[in-house]
Amino acid sequence: MNLKPLYEPKTMAVIGVSLSNDRHPANVIFNKNLLRYPVRVFGVNPKGGQLQGQRVFASLAEIDAKIDLAIIAVRAEFAVKVLGECIDSGVGGAVVISGGFAETGHTEMQDELRDLAKEADFPFIGPNCLGIYAPHRVDTFFLPSERMVHPGRGNVAFVSQSGGILVDLLIKFFEEGIGLSSATSIGNKALIREEEMLHYLASDPATGVIAFYVEGFAGDEGRRFVKAAEQCPKPVVIMKAGRTANGSRAVSSHTASMAGDYKVFSDVMAQHGIAEARNEQELLSFCESLSFYPTQTASRIGIITSSGGHGAMAVDSCQSYGLEVAAFSEEEQGRLKEVLSDNIRDIATISNPVDLTGSALEEDFVNSASVLADMDSIDCLLILLLPYLPGISSDLGARLSQVRMGSGKPLFAYVPHVEKYRMLFEGFEMNRVPVSSSIEGAVLMVEALHRRQPC
Repeated sequence: MNLKPLYEPKTMAVIGVSLSNDRHPANVIFNKNLLRYPVRVFGVNPKGGQLQGQRVFASLAEIDAKIDLAIIAVRAEFAVKVLGECIDSGVGGAVVISGGFAETGHTEMQDELRDLAKEADFPFIGPNCLGIYAPHRVDTFFLPSERMVHPGRGNVAFVSQSGGILVDLLIKFFEEGIGLSSATSIGNKALIREEEMLHYLASDPATGVIAFYVEGFAGDEGRRFVKAAEQCPKPVVIMKAGRTANGSRAVSSHTASMAGDYKVFSDVMAQHGIAEARNEQELLSFCESLSFYPTQTASRIGIITSSGGHGAMAVDSCQSYGLEVAAFSEEEQGRLKEVLSDNIRDIATISNPVDLTGSALEEDFVNSASVLADMDSIDCLLILLLPYLPGISSDLGARLSQVRMGSGKPLFAYVPHVEKYRMLFEGFEMNRVPVSSSIEGAVLMVEALHRRQPC
């Protein structure tokens, strides 16, 4: 089943546009793609007419262009007929945003949609969904552009059963500076489900990390999905709802999914080295971390700080996740002491974490990081930077990034994200080092690499 027309359409038909209500979901989709995306858009309504100065066609058959993507925004009882017309007209695929199917007990209509599409090998997303957002290519969300927050282009693909969760997380992706290759709301997933999305995104050259918000699987589907995720050449991150009995009931009423036994699900994820995110903060941190370090694993951390309090908080956070912050040997401490500047050599703490104190110079951070990067006893480095230290410059992020590039060991940083310190954290990110605005977030980035190790 070819999903490419859904994500890279050159032509789109929006079926169900209104001639009298410009806030109708179909009209919102029509208008935003007409005005903001490089796709040729056609409106379809049985009455014909005009919309935004464009002809509205009475049927797909009247359109003299091959349609790559159809948006079906009609009442549920008409959706099967419209889907059949899409198949007969040679449309590449569809997004069915219409609700009123299995989530409201009307499973027979949803089954008709699925069976019709399956027989014709016709891909569609939905029903009861927002569909697809691919930066600079297409946006089928029926939400006005002025109310949306759109992350820029990146290499993270996010797939969600819930449209609301997806939109909320788009805001958080934007705030954290995490770019997307695509975001997909699959809703009731009548035909295209997580497994199909995983196979498509695994071969998508624009995608480096594949993240899922999952509410439930059917039958043997969960086992197949886990096997596919384990074999996927790209990192897979999963956040699952229905972790409690009440949560499971809420899931069932939302998209007619069965949440299943959460503990079994979580144990299986860990056994197969699939990164399970237990909340939104973990999801965001994991996506950012794995987009920079898609193949590496780590659990032994070397920490460098200029504040003992920050170091202590990082150690507590590491231990809460089972990450190892082992003390350095006498030989390792001796190597560290040798590279420190005269003004801090006798006052710095050279165990783990390494506390360079507020008197540290830029060279102290760079030289200490170089020593830690050469230690066999640690897998990765965590740098806690206070940008207001008098002895450092805005180039420190870029200089520390050079250490990472020389050693190959993952490096993570904590830097407060305010405009004044932009050059410092951009020095990291431009050189492929992930940065968090919180100590907890930085530790979670390390945990992403740890959680990918099968237990």
